[in-house]
Order: sequence, then structure tokens, then C-alpha cells
Amino acid sequence: MARMIQRLFRKSEMKASVPKGKTIYAIGDIHGRSDMLDELLWRIKDDAGSLYEAKLIFLGDYVDRGPDSRGVIDRLISLGQDYEDAVFLKGNHEALLLDFLAEPEDLSHWLDWGGAETLESYGLDTVGKEYRALAEEFFEAAPQSHLDFLNGLGLTHIEGDYLFVHAGLRPATPLEEQTEEDLIWIRKRFHNAAPNSRPDYVVVHGHTPTDKPDDAGWRIGVDTGACYGGLLTAVALKDNTRRFLSVKDD
Repeated sequence: MARMIQRLFRKSEMKASVPKGKTIYAIGDIHGRSDMLDELLWRIKDDAGSLYEAKLIFLGDYVDRGPDSRGVIDRLISLGQDYEDAVFLKGNHEALLLDFLAEPEDLSHWLDWGGAETLESYGLDTVGKEYRALAEEFFEAAPQSHLDFLNGLGLTHIEGDYLFVHAGLRPATPLEEQTEEDLIWIRKRFHNAAPNSRPDYVVVHGHTPTDKPDDAGWRIGVDTGACYGGLLTAVALKDNTRRFLSVKDD
């Protein structure tokens, strides 16, 4: 672990790269837009020649705000079955959903943050319902595979010189000391990190929507506002190159 800590924060002059023979596609926040996800996967398939030639990494926020959270999770579960090396990371909206199911009254604000749309995608009528009743109805409506998927999401993934995470990292803090809250919620402290407190890995993240992919060199943001009429974006990483694939909200 000491080697990992040193590796994480040691400054390197090498250009970031992924392992030879791999093309990685890291996909930003989907937020219930199953239609845009399907279109982007077709773009990735065309770009890679086959999805079997691509390593897919999903950066979290699959649910809320968009109209088809259930369809997104269905699609991701299917992808995980077909492509065993696909990676699915946890976003703050998955955490909110799980927290709501555990403590509905305390997490009722989730409904106003896009949770109502998620429940509706599972066929639930949210109008006039008590929060605990909604949680119980979700447990009845959601397939066990969906609950297993949500509970099995990871927080970080490393490939070569890149670290993948939903939101970012707390500056100047070893990886094993990062909390889940840091990794799925952080924004300004990470984005504004001083050069001597940035991780050595190039961080690929979502969470903070921008009009176009945000390549700051030491970090790459690929949340391009799919649920706000924007783009759904993937960054493609091969050898020491990076480029972006995006689809528009039609």
C-alpha cells in the first residue's frame, strides 16, 4: 500500500497512458437517458469495431432526472453479463437512492433531486404517498438484480496512469484515506486543487456537468449534461492518446 500512496502523489513527466492493447471508454453521467446510452454504445461499437474490443467504464449517476432509470440499469446489467471486464462505479445519485430505501423520511429530499422520476420509471405513482410506503413499493417493483447491482457498485478503478471515479479526490490525501463522500460528492476542492496536491494519476470523472468534455490535463470531466438537454460523452483512451465521443439529446 505504501507503494500505491507514493505512486498516487509522485509527480511524473511521463505522458499518461493505458496498458498496451486496451482501448478504454469511460462514460459520464447517464441519469435515466437510456435512449442516449444506446446511441452512445453504438458509437463506441463502431469506433472500436466491436464492444468486445472495448473496455467499458461507467462513472456513476445512472438514475434520477431522466425518464428511464429502470431501462438504464437493465442495460448496464446486461452489459455486465456480456462483457465481464466492464466496470460500474457508484455515483452520488445511486447513494441517495440506497439511502432513501434505508431511511425514507430522512432522505425525502432525494425525490426533488430526480428520485421521483426514478420511482416513476419503476411504475410507482409518487403523488400523495408517504415516503416509507414509496420505499416499500420500490422494493416490490424492482427486480432483485437491480438491487444487487446498486449494492455492488465500486468507488474507484485504476488502469495504467488513469484513475476513474465519480466525482474526484480530496486533495493531498492518500487513496485509502478517501471517504465515499469525497469520491462521489466532491467538486470545488478537487477542481481547484493546487498542483502540489493533485494526484499523480490523471483522474477521469463525472458529477459536475459542463457544456463539453472538460480536459484539464490532470483531470478529465465527462459529465456533459445528458439529462439537461446536453450531451452524453465517453472519453476514449488508447496508448497515450485521448479523444471524446458524444451523442446529442434529440
